Amino acid sequence: MEDQHYLRIAEAIAYLTEHAGEQPSLDDAAERAGLSPFHFQRIFRAYAGVTPKQFLAHLTLQNAKGLLDANASVLDASLDVGLSSPARLHDHFVTIDAVTPGEYKTGGLDLTISYGFAPTPFGTAFVAQTARGICAFAFIDGNGDAEFAALAADWPNAKLVRDDDGARVIAHRTFAPSENETPLRVLVKGTNWQIRVWRALLEIPDGALTSYGSIARALGNADASRAVGSAIGKNAIGVLIPCHRVITSSGSLGGYRWGPVRKRALLAWEAARRSERPALSSRA
Repeated sequence: MEDQHYLRIAEAIAYLTEHAGEQPSLDDAAERAGLSPFHFQRIFRAYAGVTPKQFLAHLTLQNAKGLLDANASVLDASLDVGLSSPARLHDHFVTIDAVTPGEYKTGGLDLTISYGFAPTPFGTAFVAQTARGICAFAFIDGNGDAEFAALAADWPNAKLVRDDDGARVIAHRTFAPSENETPLRVLVKGTNWQIRVWRALLEIPDGALTSYGSIARALGNADASRAVGSAIGKNAIGVLIPCHRVITSSGSLGGYRWGPVRKRALLAWEAARRSERPALSSRA
């Protein structure tokens, strides 16, 4: 039943995202999900964390330029001092660990990787993890064969073990994290530049936006916007390394490995959840 609810909410989110300009009513969205308006509202809130109305209200990037301007200094400052933004759920919710040269050379010899599929509000996710961290988190729109093949190609000598329960745990912690949980670790394979870019992505506050150019400047190379975009395109850890929070300096969405509709939906979901959080009280 839980999988059916997630599937319905994922379909409803895609529907609301694609038809946001038409401002569909609660009845329209509920009918699309095959539920009564009452049950649709309740299930949507339970699985997405916000109401359909709140989500729909944030399905616009008309204020994107202002958000970019407001958050540029936040990114610069957090990278300069090496600290996470206080706007995130808690410091270092995700930490990056890079593949060692030996692991890279042997293709994962003696390494066990568990993989599986898990429902999320944005569609089914393919999740793979080792004892050192999550090495894949990808949304799938088919049967997952391509994602499994990519994992096997990246780690040709590793032992791959199916574990859907483990994938569900990671998916749940990704979309409903708790402050009391230990940080999630990700294990990445990439060049030094790619890893620097991916680390920078972790410093973008939840629900905020930045541009490719801002990241390039924060990393000390103002002319490297294209190289930043290329590194972001190679990111294999969706959501946890939040490449969806990077848009163009003009305010347009830009590309996304798992599709522009999903990118827009993720941004709207984060913005809606962020607006629901109580403001932090001032401290002396």
